[in-house]
Amino acid sequence: MDSQDRNHRITLQRRGGARDAANQPTNDWGTHRQAWASIRHVSGLQSIKADTPTSVVACSVRIGWCTDVTDAMRVRLRDGTVYAIQAVMPDLQARQFVDLVCQKVGGRG
Repeated sequence: MDSQDRNHRITLQRRGGARDAANQPTNDWGTHRQAWASIRHVSGLQSIKADTPTSVVACSVRIGWCTDVTDAMRVRLRDGTVYAIQAVMPDLQARQFVDLVCQKVGGRG
């Protein structure tokens, strides 16, 4: 995957990034920044929790090189789909990209 494959505009969000009417920080999810990304779904795992079938959708999100993304953040797609960042894997040799290992958050977030 190179930069030409980054055809999804995503929003990286962090807790406390939003502000209320009095311009005070909240604990809600707010925009950290936007980025172009390539998204690859790597698995769809089904499991049973409390006698209810659930599905786990995992994906890899590749963005350009940066150092300001953590696993406490999440990725939001234009259609409202939200993925929790499970791990941040930077390209330490060439410093060209960062892979985000993500898991879909229930519903549309």
